[in-house]
Amino acid sequence: GLTTARRDGDVYDPPMPDVAREAHPWSDGFTWHDHERTPTTLTAEQVAAFDRDGFTVVPDAFDAGMLAKLDAAIAPGEQQVRELLASLPGGRISVAGVDTQTVAPHLVLQSDVLRSFCRHPLLVGICRDLMGDDVRLYWEQAVYKAPHSVEPVLWHQDNGYTFVVPQDYLTCWVAITDATLDNGCVSVLPGVHRDGTLRHVTTDIGQECWGDHDQAVQVPVSAGSIVVFSSLTPHSTGLNRTDNVRKAYIVQYCHDGAVAHLPDRAGEKGQPLPQEDHDRQVAVLCGGRSLG
Repeated sequence: GLTTARRDGDVYDPPMPDVAREAHPWSDGFTWHDHERTPTTLTAEQVAAFDRDGFTVVPDAFDAGMLAKLDAAIAPGEQQVRELLASLPGGRISVAGVDTQTVAPHLVLQSDVLRSFCRHPLLVGICRDLMGDDVRLYWEQAVYKAPHSVEPVLWHQDNGYTFVVPQDYLTCWVAITDATLDNGCVSVLPGVHRDGTLRHVTTDIGQECWGDHDQAVQVPVSAGSIVVFSSLTPHSTGLNRTDNVRKAYIVQYCHDGAVAHLPDRAGEKGQPLPQEDHDRQVAVLCGGRSLG
């Protein structure tokens, strides 16, 4: 399988931004706490890697039948996004573009298959091991990287797009197709998650934080595997240089009671917005009990 993390080699290196490695202005006094409870789904080694590096890999978690169901359930929403992008001047909205990748969010509102998948026992077990006993779905989206794509996904933390408190929510990056060095697998900056949320800048192709390709680790995985990482782990994906679409379904979980902050008109930290939309931010764990 393609489950060995590798350091960046002959992959696309975009120009380094003028972004210092410094804390987000709203990230006051963040402290990372290592996990002490005995895991029930992940191994102790996987949890230790997550604490140390900010990511771990669960190889071959889902079989071909499940992946086919996911792809079929995603298809209508992904098609809608492609059509929307094609109708726009330049064919782009931020990180999404007809010549780059489609980003189709909130698909649980359209598909019972995906709604059920987000409560899959394996994913819920990972949440219990890494987040505790009270967890809800925060966000999910399909990201399909176009063949011969022209833009990378820049270095960013998921918490750099919308500032969520508690800051350390969880991303499960499910590979529907093989994610390789050639088609834009995930690249991470190990250990940086322990610093909390970093300052981000807005670019034409999405948010960008500090990144260092000399420290980066590429994480190629086979279809059906999960790259599990913190919302505080800086990551990026390179170009898809192949003739085929690279497909991933990204499922994110937050702590029950989490709130999001958007900038107010003065650019300051806005009022907390509870992340408890009952149609899509469904609870998956309550008091340690799975709600799947």
